[in-house]
Amino acid sequence: MQAGPWLASIPESFPTHLLRSARLQRFAPGQIIYRFGDLEGGMYGLVAGSLTINAAPPDAAPRLIHLGIPGAWTGEGPFLTGQPRRIELKALGDAWMMHVPLDALQQMEARDPAVFRVVGRNTVFTVDALIRIVNDLRKRNGSTNSVRAATRGMARRRAYPTVSKRTWRDGKCFEAAVNMTMKRFTEVGWVSCTYRSVTVTNPLALGKFAEANALET
Repeated sequence: MQAGPWLASIPESFPTHLLRSARLQRFAPGQIIYRFGDLEGGMYGLVAGSLTINAAPPDAAPRLIHLGIPGAWTGEGPFLTGQPRRIELKALGDAWMMHVPLDALQQMEARDPAVFRVVGRNTVFTVDALIRIVNDLRKRNGSTNSVRAATRGMARRRAYPTVSKRTWRDGKCFEAAVNMTMKRFTEVGWVSCTYRSVTVTNPLALGKFAEANALET
């Protein structure tokens, strides 16, 4: 958990105190961890498994905006703002998470006011991810967007669990486009695929490909 982008950027004392206050929890596939509008709650860090992060305006159904990867943390909103949840967090498959209750975060801040800024840094990492998502959504081709989303996740980890290779947009299935791209990645030695997983064998090359304009139409 300390190797994730947020905790890896923080002095060692804070991650130690944070994880001492955390409790390991298991969530079943499809289980809602928290919903838009929930009044309070602490932070969650993904230890293993996969998540969907869904968001929408208050009068609309939540839609997928991001896939969580192990080592990532979320849920600091109520601590920073004192306001209800703005997103929905849902387990895509079996998920193990570290949960730090809101009162534990508040107690840490009471001992050290700098904790507020440290927790706020995680929001900056989230905004960085959302900027990448917005950039990808500017592409007109739906299958291109799905492939770029996949490469974003895989380029950050050497092994990325795959629940399904099927991606939907506006009711149309782009499974063929994703499978063709994975075949291409396998042929050039960037990934290896099995029935249940995709393993990144050349994360540097895959990361460069994800940021390039080669897939734009």
